[in-house]
Amino acid sequence: MPPSVPPPHTAAFVRLAWSNLAAQSAEQVALAAAPLVAVLAFGAGTGATGLLQAAQTLPFLLLSIPAGLLADRVASRSRMLAAAEAVRAVSLGFVLILTELGLLTLPLLAALGFVGAAGTVAYSVAAPALVPSLVSHERLAAANGRIELARTTAFAVGPALGGVLVWWAGAGAAFGAATGLSVLAAFSLVGVRERVRPGGLAGARLVGQARRRLMDEVREGMAFVFRHPLLRPVFATQVVFNLSFFLLQAAYVPYAVHRLGLGALGVGLTLAAYGAGLVGGALVAARVIAAVPFGVAVGIGPLAGVAASLMMVLTLVLPWPLLAASAFVVMGAGPVVWVVSTTTLRQAVTPGGLLGRVSALNILAYGARPVGAALGAAVGEMYGPETCLVLAALGFLAQAAIIFGSPVPRLVRLPEGVG
Repeated sequence: MPPSVPPPHTAAFVRLAWSNLAAQSAEQVALAAAPLVAVLAFGAGTGATGLLQAAQTLPFLLLSIPAGLLADRVASRSRMLAAAEAVRAVSLGFVLILTELGLLTLPLLAALGFVGAAGTVAYSVAAPALVPSLVSHERLAAANGRIELARTTAFAVGPALGGVLVWWAGAGAAFGAATGLSVLAAFSLVGVRERVRPGGLAGARLVGQARRRLMDEVREGMAFVFRHPLLRPVFATQVVFNLSFFLLQAAYVPYAVHRLGLGALGVGLTLAAYGAGLVGGALVAARVIAAVPFGVAVGIGPLAGVAASLMMVLTLVLPWPLLAASAFVVMGAGPVVWVVSTTTLRQAVTPGGLLGRVSALNILAYGARPVGAALGAAVGEMYGPETCLVLAALGFLAQAAIIFGSPVPRLVRLPEGVG
């Protein structure tokens, strides 16, 4: 292995993994606390919680491409990560202060959630673009598995912690914990060093390249993804998956409170089941990818989404909290294998100078989340959250059809790297 390409267990990679754990934990605690506060403190229904979810996810649609351009042009992606996390820490800190002063309102909660999500978008774009600078091609899957394990651990602990803190000590405790975790995530990145990239601003100065127009760079990244026979169906599948998942998410909290009879603690625990599934999937993802043909590993996630959504629909007939929790376990375990495998695929086939923009398009697929949340708000308000669950299941069937109609599931192994 060349000495300039460190293995996943170097200090820089470990710091990135710990930062990712703290950042994702902060996000999950806040995301679990916000709808609970909306329902329990402000009396919000399906429409209001759906709009809150939309505000907290709208930056994925609006800011992913600008964040990707920035990630490809800055001299240090690790500094971009730290700055992004600082933005989220400030937004969470303001929520905490307003809560303690008794001045928090639902519009302010949504607005500050939007600001915090802007930091989340920048962090989510830059982190996967940074990983190939820290590990070798043959260790990408293992490194992504470790990053995903940190993220999924946060998904397991965050919702339960958010629910418990709101139930036990109120919203201030939950947002205080999230603020502290976000600050820790930013400081964990101190000391992370990466190789100078020709595509970055510093590299451009070194080789005397003139800056191209921003729109040309945007078109270059989009053209690479949308013309690529493997990345294009992956992107389309992610769009439909995220739309369907947040259609379900927008309806779940009021559905769980009013139909399943759960309180703040019960809702937090069922959402934590999703995190438990994510952790389980992350623990075995790299082994699964190594044990089966690569395309088969990619297909596991979409199939799990179908199964989980059908289980959730079954709660309409059998309103058992354990069945809802089981659906969230399946929803987490399968798609995390998708995240690791498709992230590895994206890193393997994308040139290094395009990784920020290509990662941004991956995050742009999360822009379907506010659309799904807004759709859930509208449908839930008119027809009830039960209808949202059925529509979400139809969406999960569609995303499985997209990926299985493409050449991706027929891949035997990871394509050779070009980055």
